[in-house]
Amino acid sequence: MKEEGKKLGCIIKPRREKVIPMKYSDLPYIGLEHVEAHTTKLLGNASSSEMKSSANRFYEGDVLYSRLRPYLNKVWHADRDGLCSSEFIVLPSNASVDGRFLCYRLNSADFVSFANSLNAGDRPRVDFDQISSFLLPPFSLSQQRRIVAEVEKQFSRLEEGVSALKRVQANLKRYRAAVLKAACEGKLVENEVKSKKLKGKRVETGEQLLKRILEDRRKNWQGRGKYKEPAAPDITKLPQLPEGWTWATVEQISLVVQYGSSAKTNEDSNGVPVLRMGNIQDGKLDFSSLKYLQKNHNEFPELLLLEGDLLFNRTNSAELVGKTAVYRGTPYPCSFASYLIRARIAEGCKPDYVSYFINSVFGRAWISSCVSQQVGQANVNGTKLQSLAIPLPPLAEQKRIVEEVERRLSVVEELESLITTNLQRASRLRQAVLQKAFEGKLVV
Repeated sequence: MKEEGKKLGCIIKPRREKVIPMKYSDLPYIGLEHVEAHTTKLLGNASSSEMKSSANRFYEGDVLYSRLRPYLNKVWHADRDGLCSSEFIVLPSNASVDGRFLCYRLNSADFVSFANSLNAGDRPRVDFDQISSFLLPPFSLSQQRRIVAEVEKQFSRLEEGVSALKRVQANLKRYRAAVLKAACEGKLVENEVKSKKLKGKRVETGEQLLKRILEDRRKNWQGRGKYKEPAAPDITKLPQLPEGWTWATVEQISLVVQYGSSAKTNEDSNGVPVLRMGNIQDGKLDFSSLKYLQKNHNEFPELLLLEGDLLFNRTNSAELVGKTAVYRGTPYPCSFASYLIRARIAEGCKPDYVSYFINSVFGRAWISSCVSQQVGQANVNGTKLQSLAIPLPPLAEQKRIVEEVERRLSVVEELESLITTNLQRASRLRQAVLQKAFEGKLVV
């Protein structure tokens, strides 16, 4: 009959050595943020001298297991002495269990599922008494070490592949940024004015296009009160543009600039979907997570989106504020929340081109220069957005720029999708290795 193994609590007793960090200023401090979820990797550490609350003492060879949010599976095999957050359960190795073996056992999918099932809530926690009933396989210490050696050999090969994929992923991100930069500098497609001049043809320049947009804007004004001419950009500190381009503010090329609804949304999908800041991802709209307002909401139809509306995220973390995307007309009807600003771009200017500029290195630099901080959140209000200066090419050149950017980024997206698929596959392979190891099928 196959031996089932022994309960964790029968083999190991947790180390409960509480200390005052200030007295151990020479030792590193490991917080939950320093252990990467799912990978058993240490991301860094802090100085114990900076910690004010009590901490747990651990020693080289111990296993640190995070009892908070067990689904994140933050577990680390200590390669040094130190102090750690009280949210870690410290498990010392002994004559029955190797620390590296224990670390991998707690990293395996079946243990994660077991620990995650013990408690519910937004911030679930487990304690040692709860996980102590988990069975450890009946391997001798020498068998455990042979298993660990084989696991780490296979993980090393996997890690090489994962590292290569992540390098390509980073290169694609840089390439995406380079494409947008070139597009906004006039280096991505042939210059419209120069091309037409060589052929002896006339073309509407960016300056003439802007003049036409402003005339149409004035002519079709339906706002309250007397029409006020939008402010032109101050070009004294702006770089020189390609031939036929001109500078224009977002206010000059927009018919409407307004905040979204601050009304409380719900989960009723029979209502009108409301786009929020999380729905803007990498310059596109992601509809996988939606909230709704009733169809008879009193801000409709004024706050319903139209195809081509540009959405700007006005409040977010410093690195995410200002992300922008264009609404394509579906789903319809559709609205937007108050942390977003809707700009309806005038005919003669491509919303996608404006979005590319805001998402480019130039747009990000502008956002960094004018952002304000409010209780940990960065903010760029509607007035600032309207003052943003955009380099405006002739309309025909805008169209070719948008087509070329879309062509290049579609290839990037295909490659990114393939990389994501392979990274997920690597994660599954990692778990498959652990499963074979603890079933006794990895080494003989």
